[in-house]
Amino acid sequence: MTAEGTATTGAAANETPVLATALTKLVGVRHPLVQTGMGWVAGPRLVSAAANAGALGILASATMTPEQLRSAIGEVASRTDRPFGVNLRADAGDAAERVRIIIDGGVRVASFALAPSRELIARLKDAGVVVIPSIGARRHAEKVAAWGADAVVVQGGEGGGHTGSVATTVLLPQVVDAVDIPVIAAGGFFDGRGLVAALAYGAAGIAMGTRFLLTSDSTVPPAVQARYLKAAVKDVTVTTKVDGLPHRMLRSELVASLERSGRAATLLTAVRHAASFRKLSGLSWAQLVRDGLAMKHGRELTWSQVLLAANAPMLLKASMVDGRTDLGVMASGQVAGLIEDLPSCAELVDRIMAEAHRTVAALPH
Repeated sequence: MTAEGTATTGAAANETPVLATALTKLVGVRHPLVQTGMGWVAGPRLVSAAANAGALGILASATMTPEQLRSAIGEVASRTDRPFGVNLRADAGDAAERVRIIIDGGVRVASFALAPSRELIARLKDAGVVVIPSIGARRHAEKVAAWGADAVVVQGGEGGGHTGSVATTVLLPQVVDAVDIPVIAAGGFFDGRGLVAALAYGAAGIAMGTRFLLTSDSTVPPAVQARYLKAAVKDVTVTTKVDGLPHRMLRSELVASLERSGRAATLLTAVRHAASFRKLSGLSWAQLVRDGLAMKHGRELTWSQVLLAANAPMLLKASMVDGRTDLGVMASGQVAGLIEDLPSCAELVDRIMAEAHRTVAALPH
């Protein structure tokens, strides 16, 4: 295991002991747990609660305007003095502006859903920001490690949202063996047993989205959380009908409708949602086109698929903000089928760490 020992810090006798790893030392958090940057979900309340619980909270910025991002960073900082991060799109037309906001805000970690450029990594590192891209293949991890990334999040196919086809248990050891920077495992994690398993594979911690979405600190509407809690593992599916890319989410009537829709109807919906997202984000059509070009670059996407990508933010907002399970999609990891409660972030983190220590203690020696 990559755990580098346990210790107690300052505290009450019943406080969960520290499990120090390369991740906790790199970013300065108490526990090797990461709350991922989920669009419309990972706002200041959830991020600060995760940070105060000793995990690394990641603020989702892709659905925010730059001014909203600046305000959100300030709000998180007012709620916690612990380290936290911001997730941003490396291919966004205003990525440089957002990087400046992150640096000015004293944010500890910048995370990326797509590989940032060598120049972007260097700029952040020069300012003392820890850079942690998310990757879904060994070659991507090797590339960003060579460019100077401080760590990587490795998401296997069990993870929610945009996902690949390789399971975490296959992808994780590949990446751990390929790079010399800390590796954070994502996709299929929700408890202390999973943390110990990831450490045994050589990871420095785990990242969780669905598990943090289903906490009492999450702002996701109760009706939506109830749908997640009712879901069985078989109720989580992968579709390309939302934005042209494999997207893991809860099965719903909307998903079934999208699957049945013809190309013309789907594109008409995409155009309508693109217009809505443009108005909400404050982006011009020219900026949307530039972002679309950046999205196409290096991928085999048709312009129809690029246009379909406008569906995702608005369909996610319909559920995660507006509470419309009938009109919105609900991105989800397969672990939704195993989650049955809504603890606070503090209760969740304490539970995971206590179970991890019990699991290690129960291993044969």
